[in-house]
Amino acid sequence: MDLELKKQLSKIASTIRQLSMEAVQKANSGHPGLPMGCAELGAYLYGHLLRHNPKNAKWLNRDRFVLSAGHGSMLLYSCLHLAGFNLSLDEIKRFRQLHSKTPGHPEIFMTEGVEATTGPLGQGVGNAVGQALGLKILGTKFNSEGYPIFNSKVYCLAGDGCIMEGISSEASSLAGHLRLDNLVLIYDSNHVCLDGPLVECCSEDTKMRYKSYGWDVFEIDGNDLDAIDRTFTQINEIQKRPILVIAHTVIGKGSPHKEGTSKAHGSPLGPEEVALTKKALGLPDEPFYIPQAVSSFFENKVAKDQQKEMQWNEMLKKWAKVKPELSKQFEEMKEKHLPTDLEQKLHAIEMKSPLAGRSASQIVLDTLGNLLPQIYGGSADLSCSDLTLMKNFPLVTPGNFAGRNIKYGVREFAMAAAATGLEQTGMITPYVGTFFTFSDYMRNAIRLAALSRTHVIYQFTHDSIFLGEDGPTHQSVEQLASLRAMPYLHVIRPADNFEVKMAWIAALRYKGPTAIVLSRQNLPQLPCNDVPYDQGMGRGAYIVRKENGAPDFTLFATGSEVSLSLDVANALERIGKKVRVVSMPCWEIFEQQEESYRLSVVGGNLGKRVSIEAGVSFGWHKWTGPEGINISMERYGESAPQSDLAAEFGFTVDAILQRLLA
Repeated sequence: MDLELKKQLSKIASTIRQLSMEAVQKANSGHPGLPMGCAELGAYLYGHLLRHNPKNAKWLNRDRFVLSAGHGSMLLYSCLHLAGFNLSLDEIKRFRQLHSKTPGHPEIFMTEGVEATTGPLGQGVGNAVGQALGLKILGTKFNSEGYPIFNSKVYCLAGDGCIMEGISSEASSLAGHLRLDNLVLIYDSNHVCLDGPLVECCSEDTKMRYKSYGWDVFEIDGNDLDAIDRTFTQINEIQKRPILVIAHTVIGKGSPHKEGTSKAHGSPLGPEEVALTKKALGLPDEPFYIPQAVSSFFENKVAKDQQKEMQWNEMLKKWAKVKPELSKQFEEMKEKHLPTDLEQKLHAIEMKSPLAGRSASQIVLDTLGNLLPQIYGGSADLSCSDLTLMKNFPLVTPGNFAGRNIKYGVREFAMAAAATGLEQTGMITPYVGTFFTFSDYMRNAIRLAALSRTHVIYQFTHDSIFLGEDGPTHQSVEQLASLRAMPYLHVIRPADNFEVKMAWIAALRYKGPTAIVLSRQNLPQLPCNDVPYDQGMGRGAYIVRKENGAPDFTLFATGSEVSLSLDVANALERIGKKVRVVSMPCWEIFEQQEESYRLSVVGGNLGKRVSIEAGVSFGWHKWTGPEGINISMERYGESAPQSDLAAEFGFTVDAILQRLLA
């Protein structure tokens, strides 16, 4: 390594240590150990290796750094501030304070330069795999000779906790299978967990594990700038597959009494130890001190970084003239363009009746694939059953990224995190599929997507006890209520072909995550649901059967139970009762409507309020009230044919009438 560069990076590493331990101390909360132990890695990445533009943090062809070990957020914040991103020193001083841009764990929508919301350990690895996969897809689609539109890399820093979490195993296995040669995972191997030495809970051979996944593995002293430079220089020259760099570091490096111990992991060092550490490292006593040499270094680097993007923009303009059709798709994908006549095109799709929700959705997906180049799909080894495959497009395969369908294997958690990573490329709208009950495996990744307002679509099938003989292990009863409890996630359970079509419009328009929950069994097409988007699905809930006069009963239902509710309403009408039926495919959209509309659907004297849904009743009391009746599942199901289950659990017209008229 050039001696002058090494000298500058050493100063940067010392500055990272000072900013990190002082910010944690000022907040009296946080994790100083990782930032201090990985300071050389941070200095090398942001001071030398990463190709990005801090003045345009969303440059499409930037290198990306994902901090999977999100508890070490002060490493990232220190680097972002020093490198010239829009993160002031005042925000560093406000670490972990209300409404600061430096929350305890990185949040992509809060802080410029943060590439993923991380904290729950291991998920950043899944996000990084998705980002790397997305960039390979984009490079395959748009690169042409002399025009490397996408050729960046994804770097991810993980700790012992990330490596132990199961999601990193799933994601790393997938990355090795696909031969992602633009992914570098840096393992901060400091041999210390929050609870004590690593040997107390883990003794695996991580190096051999990653080699078995199909990765190349390097092992270095993570506090030695020369070793870091040699390794990453070699990686840039020879990388043919994903790479793990096992970087042996000293947690809390520089702290005289706490380095190398769990005491440096998750608590402030303490005022006295901070003072001793600064003295040991030769740092000035001035708080939050940044040497002028470090500031000047990054000012010069920012100018070079901006020049790199300018050169890329010039290349992009030339490429657009040479490849006008590809350029048009590039702009459509970047803008996530939706045709103005999308609703009309989907409405025109002919479908037979009855038809399973999953089958209707696949027909819609085949149309969407042709209309929207940004749509990429995938499934966890179930595309032939959850019907997520776009038939007109090939698979993504190892080393070949020209397809539009991704086989994630039985890796639901990694699939969900990777889908978030795909969306984070800024050019892809991903959807992923599995059986609804397996959403539990994905839940924390869905939660982070919701927290981040990430535009990911989940197609869940086999939505209730009515999947039948597979039995209660596969029959979802609590999952609807569970996902509805998640802020910013739209949960849509369509009743028929019409609502399936409109569900996809809702999911594509909403700039956040959506779960579309679909039936395995055939559903009849309901003429009353054939209404324009802005009168039906776009309202979240709407009246599908209007009463004549003051209602005796109002029936609320979703999915397959809407048809059942209409049959119940007809039976009640035959005995002189007046009945309103409301389809409520998406509670979240309904709750966003103006009060006057909501009251027109669920307000006033509606007689006896009744919910009919083959899941737990939790949440339905909001609409039915304490006097209402909930036709629901308050236990797990059974293994039996659908018709037998309907009779057993009271989801028949006769059984419901008995309850309503008792």
